[in-house]
Formats: sequence, C-alpha cells, structure tokens
Amino acid sequence: MKKSFSVLIAALALALVAFTGGAMAADTIKVGMLAPLTGFAAADGFSVYESVKIAVDKVNKEGGLLGKKVELVCYDDAADPKQSVPLANKFIGQDGVVAFVAGSYSLPTRAVSTIFNDEEIPLVSAYALHPDITKGDYTFRNGFLGTVEGKGAAYTAVKLLKAKKIALIVSDNDFGTTLAQGFDEYLAKHPEAKIVSQQKYPMSEKDFKPYLSKMKAANPDVVFFSGYYFQVGPAMKQAQEMGIKVQFIGEEGADSPKTTEIAGKAAEGLIIVTNLNRDDKRKEVQEFLATYRKLHKIEPDMVGASAYDAFMLLANAIKQAKTTDGPAVAKALAATKNYDGLTGLISGFTPEGEVVKPVQIQIVKDGKFHYYGVVTDKNIVTPSK
Repeated sequence: MKKSFSVLIAALALALVAFTGGAMAADTIKVGMLAPLTGFAAADGFSVYESVKIAVDKVNKEGGLLGKKVELVCYDDAADPKQSVPLANKFIGQDGVVAFVAGSYSLPTRAVSTIFNDEEIPLVSAYALHPDITKGDYTFRNGFLGTVEGKGAAYTAVKLLKAKKIALIVSDNDFGTTLAQGFDEYLAKHPEAKIVSQQKYPMSEKDFKPYLSKMKAANPDVVFFSGYYFQVGPAMKQAQEMGIKVQFIGEEGADSPKTTEIAGKAAEGLIIVTNLNRDDKRKEVQEFLATYRKLHKIEPDMVGASAYDAFMLLANAIKQAKTTDGPAVAKALAATKNYDGLTGLISGFTPEGEVVKPVQIQIVKDGKFHYYGVVTDKNIVTPSK
C-alpha cells in the first residue's frame, strides 16, 4: 500500500512539474538557433552562441518582447546538414520556437530553410551565403551573398589598391564559386584590371604551396585568396615561408582571431571584405565589442556580430508586429528600413530577403583587424540573383 501511494505521489509530482514547466514555457518567447559548436567550425559556433547570448541578455534587461522574456534554444549542428534537419524538426515539434537564427554554414542552413519556411517560421541567416537559403517568403539573410562580397573584394583590389594584375585562389565549393562570380562581374566593367591566374582548391586542402607557387609565377599585384580561417591562416604562413610578398585580400571567412593566431606575423597587412568594422564609433557597437572581450578575453568577429544582428532583426520585427505570428513577423522583417545594426546601417531587404548594407573593409595591424575602408556603391552592395 505504501509503495502504491509513493508511486502515486511521484506521478503527481511529475505531472505538476510538466504542468508548471509548460506554464513557464508559455511565459517565454522561444527563439531557436543552430550553430556549429563542435567540429571543424567550432570557433565560429562559439562566437555565434556567445554573441547571441549577449543580444538576448540585452533584450531581456530592456523588458523582453511583448511583455515576456526571450528564451534562446540553441543546438549544435556541427555544420552538418544530416544533423541540422532533425534538429529543425525538434525546434518546431518539441520546442515551439517562433523564430529562428540560422547561425551555421550554407549546407546545413540550406537544408533547414525550406522546413522553417513551410512552417511559416521567420528565419534570418546570419552569415551563410548560398542563394537558395532565401527562396521562401519567411527566409531572410543578414550576411552578404557571395557575389556581393566578390564584387567588394574586386572593388578593393582595383579602386583602393590600384591593382592591374590579379590572381584568384578560391575554395572549390559554393562559397568560392559565388565569390569568384562576383569578382568576375566587377572586372567585366573595369577592364583596367585583369585576372592573370585563377585556381580552385578542395575544402580538405592543407598544403597551399603548389597553388602559391603557380600564383607567384603570374606575378600579380594582389591575390584574392578566399577561404575560412583554417585555410587562409595556413596559406599566408606558407606564403611567408616561400618568400612571397604579394598583397593578400580575403573575405568574411578569414574574419576571425583564429586567422591571426594561425598565421602569426604573416597575417600583417591582410585586407578582408567583411561584415564588421571594429573601429565603428557607434555606442552599441563599442558596447558589444567591450562586453565580448571582457567575457572571453579574445577578439570578436564578423560571425558573432552577424548572428547578433540576425537575432536583433527578429526581435525588432516581433516588436513592430506586436505578435509572434509568423506571417506578421515576416511582413515586419520585409518592411525593415534603416535599421542600426552592429554590422552597419541596414537599408532594408530586397524582395528576395537579401540584406542591403555597406561592405566593410578591414586590415590586420599589430595582429588585430582595423578599419581600412567601406563600400557603399549601390551597384555593389545591392544583391541580385
């Protein structure tokens, strides 16, 4: 009898926990996020997660959304679409998220974007750049399309560095292909410069010396070397070992403290087109940078700032819509104008959900990224598919 009574009490206790837990959950607004917290992209995942936590804390300290606290639900997809798809279904079926920050790479983000779109859950991609991500009415992108960054890199080479002969070494994936496409599109209208060498390398590549040797033989003024920090860092170090002194231009994949950590002194003078200006004097930017540095004792990066903005754009849209209803929030996102983001003044989104904002140009000085320039030309920063 005592045993039966104990079982009954335990069952009632579990039911009470489930009931109160559900009540508590109803008192929060859940926003989902995927980030590569483990695997080859773990440094990016860390930056995404920690940066968005700063954004969530800021919103909650200011009263939350619609009178409720925001709850961030984040899972690790290891930048793997095989993991991202079941996690997307978990967000929807189990967690009940009302919005989603896509804080991962293109492959896993492409895999889940249609899922959230079909469920009418607004998604903002932080930095993944594949064009297919924003095909739906509920999908938006805060990062640049690869073609926009490619044009920005070409502008940097031709207009700022006055290069006449340019070499391209790009990764053999969607990222590298779209960057090269944008670069080519810009040069087609600027015949004063030409590409003297163009090469692709596989994502798994670790020895860049054959590519660098071939590039050196073409005697370029600058080389546009696209890739992630774990590719650009080793490539610059190997170039220094080979005595190559050509000016390197990179893009957002190299926007990480890991690049300078890996390359060491070889990273000095590296110029990148990216999403974050560390020398931006606006109060919110400097507060974010200071908070991140204080918490983690490392430099913030574009990936984190872009994810911060992705979350804040969703939060702002919920405020404007005065509801978490998916169609209303997506409509508010689409109507965003002149939003003051960490990654610059966001003019708005194109009808396809692509962000329109300046491209930031940074240069490595004394091991850290600093302001070098900015691209505001509408023909460059306005995406087209």
